[in-house]
Amino acid sequence: MLLTPFSTCFCRRLAAGLLALLAGLPASAQTLPPEVDALLARAKVPREAFAAMVVDAAPALNGKTAPLLSHRAGSAMNPASVMKLVTTYAGLELLGPAYTWTTPVYADGPIADGVLTGNLVIQGKGDPKLVMERLWLLLRRVQGLGIRTITGDILLDRSAFAATAHNPGDFDGEALRPYNVQPDALLVNFKSVVMTFVPNPGNGSASISYDPPLAGVQMQASVPLAAGSNGRATLADCGDYRAQLKADFADPLRMAFAGSYPVACGEKAWSVAYPDPASYGQRAIAGLWQEMGGKLGGRVQDGSAPPGLKPAFELESATLAEVIRDINKFSNNVMAQQLFLTLSLQRPGGASHEASREAVRGWWQARFAGQDPPVLDNGSGLSRGERVTPQGLARMLQTAYVSGAMPELMASLPITGVDGTLRRSRSLVSQGWAHLKSGTLRDATALAGYVHTPSGRRLVVVGIVNHPNAAAARPALEALVDWAVKEGMR
Repeated sequence: MLLTPFSTCFCRRLAAGLLALLAGLPASAQTLPPEVDALLARAKVPREAFAAMVVDAAPALNGKTAPLLSHRAGSAMNPASVMKLVTTYAGLELLGPAYTWTTPVYADGPIADGVLTGNLVIQGKGDPKLVMERLWLLLRRVQGLGIRTITGDILLDRSAFAATAHNPGDFDGEALRPYNVQPDALLVNFKSVVMTFVPNPGNGSASISYDPPLAGVQMQASVPLAAGSNGRATLADCGDYRAQLKADFADPLRMAFAGSYPVACGEKAWSVAYPDPASYGQRAIAGLWQEMGGKLGGRVQDGSAPPGLKPAFELESATLAEVIRDINKFSNNVMAQQLFLTLSLQRPGGASHEASREAVRGWWQARFAGQDPPVLDNGSGLSRGERVTPQGLARMLQTAYVSGAMPELMASLPITGVDGTLRRSRSLVSQGWAHLKSGTLRDATALAGYVHTPSGRRLVVVGIVNHPNAAAARPALEALVDWAVKEGMR
């Protein structure tokens, strides 16, 4: 039989359709949208480095069970910070949206005439957001017990989390970046120092304030102002003000600057992770206690809560439903890791990364039978080894959509072009129409979440790129979301 060009083309299409049917997918679902394909090519990212799935969020409600798009959806990919979706949804299901962390405080000794004769003990249990305001409130409640002077020590109990051998520079060598701060059962203010620079042209200097005050650390109070070009300050003169400051943080007992501050920058705040994280909690609590007028006969150091002693009070955190908004909206790595470790807090031996991995694996296998469980490291996505398939992630998001936790999970996700990490999204089609978690590493970029269409249809969208040029492929992921908005109206 002689095959004409038409019959050859028809046979090829038929074969493609049969293969798609065998895979349980329509032929159209196997083809990348032209705009996505073109942007991948422009970024010099091959199709084999891209995996995606677009499917109805609640297929049972409209009978449309076939995905709108499935491209390498069964491939295990590094999702970067999109892995926070797994950690936060597991937290909502295993702990509940109303879960709170407590920080018990013990007065180990009698209190009389403003004096605690003994030790004050602060026991960490993993609170992800014990920031300065709440630490001040904790110490203010201590003073509310009638304590102005502590004759002994302030002991910090960190035993709820197993000790790890990691240090902040392990991931990318940037130990002073706040995103690299390691978890801690008593995590105080993300182990970071916020320096605020305020220029004063009248005396030719910029004042520097530090939050929190760190006991025993010399902190330079001001830096000279840099003159603007032609003697006049313009916004263009601000530039990389951090480099111009020539900061020297090599000595943890001294924070100094050898450069100058551009007057054109106005007021700026710069947050850095403290170079000696092990001593941060002690220094911050000692400094704040002193600033509040408290006196301490001993010192602040690590210790243990006395067995059998009832806490004088417990400082309660915000609810998990509120905490995951910070984790997902602003992609807070250390808060995600605090939550991840909390998932094994009640297990024998206390919280550890391995115990939490086991907890999430067990939860995943029980909830998403047939889907390969994600490969987890620390639950934040700040890892080269974490993996998940777009198909598995889409199944999880579909399950979440019809669960009682859906409002809390969706509300925690950045809205395209509106807030969080997607506030500066350049997409005009999907602006305000998608709740998505983004993720970016050196060789990975991803978007995943929910897309709403003007017709009322809701879709789950997952797109992941793993390639050295991943950063250049971000427009392709945004085009995928735009395509989903338009395709979902059909």
